[in-house]
Amino acid sequence: MKFTSSFNVALAFLFVSTLCFGQQANVNLDYNPQKDTEGLIPFSAQVNSPEVHDDQTVTFRLKAPNAQTVELNPGAINTVLGKGREAIPFTKGEDGIWTLTIGPLPPDMYAYHLKVDGVQMADPNNTYAAFTAMPPYSELIVHGDGPAYYDAKNVPHGNVTRHIYHSDVTQGERELYVYTPPGYDPEKKYPVLYLLGGSGELPSNWVYDGRANLIMDNLLAENKAKPMIIAIPNNQIIHRNHPKHSELTFDIFEKELRNHVIPVVDANYSTIPNPKGRAISGLSMGGRHSMFIGFRSLDLFANFGILSAGDTTAETTLPHFLNDPEVNNKVDYLFVGQGTKEAEGFFNARVQGLIDALNNHDIEHEYYVGGNGGHDWSTWRHLLYYRFLPNLWQNE
Repeated sequence: MKFTSSFNVALAFLFVSTLCFGQQANVNLDYNPQKDTEGLIPFSAQVNSPEVHDDQTVTFRLKAPNAQTVELNPGAINTVLGKGREAIPFTKGEDGIWTLTIGPLPPDMYAYHLKVDGVQMADPNNTYAAFTAMPPYSELIVHGDGPAYYDAKNVPHGNVTRHIYHSDVTQGERELYVYTPPGYDPEKKYPVLYLLGGSGELPSNWVYDGRANLIMDNLLAENKAKPMIIAIPNNQIIHRNHPKHSELTFDIFEKELRNHVIPVVDANYSTIPNPKGRAISGLSMGGRHSMFIGFRSLDLFANFGILSAGDTTAETTLPHFLNDPEVNNKVDYLFVGQGTKEAEGFFNARVQGLIDALNNHDIEHEYYVGGNGGHDWSTWRHLLYYRFLPNLWQNE
């Protein structure tokens, strides 16, 4: 009996210890993946970085004994901390490990870079890194007391499917991600939201950085939104640094939407194939695509979400939309939103230009400012969950 008891205790200890996954173990879709629970270092890393403490302070580490300077590059973290555009320096220890502790930070996800001797880089010890149309960056996940609105919870989940198709517009193979809600039934008809990224985003960023699928799962589980299909196309349609990008991108992407993206979605899913069954929304550059293409394509879309975007000269660039006497009958829902920190900075001018034009022409819309973020994913996740998705299709 003594042997059996000892064996059971050991087995129980082993079982419990296997559940206490260490920092960045990447076993489960944890809400607190950067909390150090076991003192283990991420696989192939040299040190724990970042380490997120329960008081929402964060410690970054980098082993670089020969470096002269190590800094946290300005970005979303600086915005929340009110640090402006100045890099935040690390302190070097005698062991050659540089450290920096900041915070507390509001629970959220933050993109960041390190700067080592003037060279911008992702955190080489952080397993959460971006796959995007820009050089890679790292992701800091500051947890609260439990899963956030953008985390994976124990609720019914939809599916995300990656489609590869040939485009005659771009003369190549392109990708499209499509979210279908839990319990998707091909015998039913669903409205479709076409969701677009910004200048440096790929379709996958709305999944991995934006968490759009998990946000939608949680809203549906909370009975706060209507079931919908979310199609996330690649709106990188011409090199972002092309000298004529702003002149060419809108016409080319409209062709891509009309000739390929919408037909692919309508052919593969049970959709409502009319303007009332379609919405277009996007962040930053994607918001401008949604505005400049969507507003002139009322034969395709009756619902719009303009996130962190607008135009200072909207009165002259949107004349057909603004002066259409039937526009309030054609548009079911028009949302314009930006982050609290954006509204305090230079990004606000474009948004305000659009809002002023809509007000001048008595065009019905919802305008919302909220969240703790600036021109970053903290804002766009917030806008999706707290305003845009819950209010979409409510007139149906």
